[in-house]
Amino acid sequence: MPMNSVNTNVGAMVALQNLNSTNTALATTQDRINTGLKVGSAKDNGAIWAIAQNQRATSQSLDSVKESLQRGSSTVDVAIAAGESISDLLLQMKAKALSASDTTLDTNSRIALNDDFKSLRDQIQKAVDNAEFNGANMIKATASQPTTVMALANADGNQFITVQAQDLSLGSAALTDAVGGGTIDDTSSIATQTMAQNMIATVNAAIIQVSSALSKLGTGSKSLNAHLNFVGKLQDTLDAGVGNLVDADLAKESARLQALQTKQQLGVQALSIANQSSGTLMSLFRG
Repeated sequence: MPMNSVNTNVGAMVALQNLNSTNTALATTQDRINTGLKVGSAKDNGAIWAIAQNQRATSQSLDSVKESLQRGSSTVDVAIAAGESISDLLLQMKAKALSASDTTLDTNSRIALNDDFKSLRDQIQKAVDNAEFNGANMIKATASQPTTVMALANADGNQFITVQAQDLSLGSAALTDAVGGGTIDDTSSIATQTMAQNMIATVNAAIIQVSSALSKLGTGSKSLNAHLNFVGKLQDTLDAGVGNLVDADLAKESARLQALQTKQQLGVQALSIANQSSGTLMSLFRG
């Protein structure tokens, strides 16, 4: 190849190649600074991008898991609140029944105690009917309304945390004395001394069974909250892992930007010098 040619300027070609390479690197660095990502698309690093996308999908799916757990926890907590109210009502009903079992009571006193007892009895059903959250009632069994909570436990949707419903309605097994055969239903009363005496055993059994039901609901609520805490930590870990894969080190990119901008300026100057080299050939033809 001729050393001195106006058709082929090798120096300019090399300078242009280097400048193009610098401009490409500079564009990449600027894109990383703008987005904060060193792997922003599949063309940056296909394997890393695919791994990151899979982990992002899992992390976003965990948002739905958290929402399901929170709904389940709220449903159970509402049931617990109503159940505790029912337990308190049963304690008051026992006191009324115990007072009414006194053989020395006069008629007016017995009627007053019975009226109080029936008012407390009716409050139980009101508490049950209103223990609803998001359309679910865990302490009232109906044919059309599922009451057992099944909250999502993983991002694949194939595992659940189940909290069984506990029917505390009037006439339910929880308010029935299996030994004595008595049941607290919408007709229960303590109108006579004998009825009051029998009701004491029935209420005692109901108190024990309602306490057991509340214990099961409490355990379920604790499980939901514990898993919700775990899912939150898992999601944070996944997000941090994705960041490790794709996030740019902005301090490093800033230093690289300064270096590439300087290199770009030098490349422009080198290309200018190379382009001027052919002009020196004109001096050879001056007379």
